Amino acid sequence: MAKKENRVIVALKCEECGEKNYTTYKNKQLQEKLEAQKYCPKCKKHTQHKETKLK
Repeated sequence: MAKKENRVIVALKCEECGEKNYTTYKNKQLQEKLEAQKYCPKCKKHTQHKETKLK
């Protein structure tokens, strides 16, 4: 099993409305930001989501 020390929790934010809809784990060593096509319940369609910090 992988150690949790190298993982950090990040939020995925909708590019259109700015709503933080999803959270996921990311390897600390990765420098690029995560991007994914996800469903936004506020926009009611699939939109591009990008990684942001979770407060």
